[in-house]
Amino acid sequence: MADPALAQKAGGILKIQHMDTPPSASIHEEATVSTAVPFMSVFNNLVMFDQNVAKNSFESIVPDLATSWTWSGDGTKLAFKLRQGVKWHDGKPFTAKDVQCTFELLLGTDKLRRNPRGAWYSNVEKVTADSDVDATFHLKAPQPALLALLSSGYTPIYPCHVPVADMRRHPIGTGPFKFVEFKMKESIRLAKNPDYWKPGRPYLDGIEFTIIPDRSTRMLSFVAGKFDMTFPTDVTVPLLKNLKKDAPQAKCTMRATGVSTNLIINRDLPPFDNPKIRRAMALTLDRQEFITILSEGESTMGGAMLAPPDGVWGLPPERLKNIIGYGNVEKSREQGRALMREAGYGPDKRMKLKVSTRNIATFRDPATILLDHLRHIYIDSELEIIDTAVYYNRVFKKDYAVALNLSGSAVDDPDVTFFEGYACGSLRNYNNYCDPEMTKLFEAQSRELDQKKRLMMVWEIDAKLQEAIARPIISNGRAAGCWQPYVKDVTIHTNSIYNGWRFEDVWLDR
Repeated sequence: MADPALAQKAGGILKIQHMDTPPSASIHEEATVSTAVPFMSVFNNLVMFDQNVAKNSFESIVPDLATSWTWSGDGTKLAFKLRQGVKWHDGKPFTAKDVQCTFELLLGTDKLRRNPRGAWYSNVEKVTADSDVDATFHLKAPQPALLALLSSGYTPIYPCHVPVADMRRHPIGTGPFKFVEFKMKESIRLAKNPDYWKPGRPYLDGIEFTIIPDRSTRMLSFVAGKFDMTFPTDVTVPLLKNLKKDAPQAKCTMRATGVSTNLIINRDLPPFDNPKIRRAMALTLDRQEFITILSEGESTMGGAMLAPPDGVWGLPPERLKNIIGYGNVEKSREQGRALMREAGYGPDKRMKLKVSTRNIATFRDPATILLDHLRHIYIDSELEIIDTAVYYNRVFKKDYAVALNLSGSAVDDPDVTFFEGYACGSLRNYNNYCDPEMTKLFEAQSRELDQKKRLMMVWEIDAKLQEAIARPIISNGRAAGCWQPYVKDVTIHTNSIYNGWRFEDVWLDR
């Protein structure tokens, strides 16, 4: 939170580490925090989660390009009154037409190169520009959570007049920082928007992200004072202990990330079209071992939704322990071996497998553990390490057999997690799980106005997804971000890693 006792100083370049090269700068076409962190500050949303409140919730939603909003009596229209006098970075005026154009992109089938969150808006019939300062969302059915979806860092408003292809390498927004340069495998540079519509913001002259693939090098260079901030999801529990010892002055926050480590299996590819094999692979997972090794016990077990107390909707421990694979590991593995024998494998006929994963430490480290777990059910596997830009293309196209994956939920709400990760046809449903009856349940919980009743529905859905081996969840992650003490008014959000990077209130006290 901003400290009223301190007078904010204008000026300076905020230097932040980046872990890899983002696939592009077009937030609407990407599904990684690698894009969200450096480019969120180029844009504005209609509404956003308050950047100075750590936990995202309905209560922390504040105006952005919209000054106010109203629901119709039947809950099927959401009308926004828009801010006047806002200009795009190229000087053209922002109007309701830009809101309409943005959602025509998201509701279309062929306008974006890919549309990872198209499933978020399956209930939106259309968005109309009723005047230059009025935009209305027309819904097929009530959806109270829509406002939270619109608050995500993944929901910027794009300009009508700039082709989407240009947004990938030279994005134009209305935000506090203007795009300057994107050098693949080197850096991303942003400069202060001197015409930003919010008076007195931003304080910084610019932000510079330096891409350093090796995490050890990143940690050492931060400790040496060469950077003002680590990448905000970079510091593991063991690394934080080292960092506190080597740089005791650093400010750090360890928190839930809203990111699950999970196993994705291409269920359309033989032999993984055999449900016995998929079930066996879920049964061999020793979740506690992953948690102990990778986070010294601080990560949590959970289902699709972020587990409490960090999350609102996750299964409570007493319900989780009754789900397949969450109990006695040796007993589960014996069941797994029996299923593999039924599928034609055994100690004398072991499966050979290539396990794919993304080439960053948070993916590689758990993937190495997974290889060991698979050996218990007659699977001998090796790791295929894939760079970020290629990895997402591969999983979107289902061009893999088995992968160790991390899935972040942009908003802690079932309308994000269920529709994006598990609905039939969603681009981020990487393993093609599809059950039309489950999709009906997703829709029913979305329309439920009674939040207690909705919670019970969500628990039932989550338990069914785990029993169906839809996408075995290994753990819900925790990570820290660190910054030097002279970096002021940083608030790192605690239940999502995608929504807190506007940087308009951050300043340097030096």
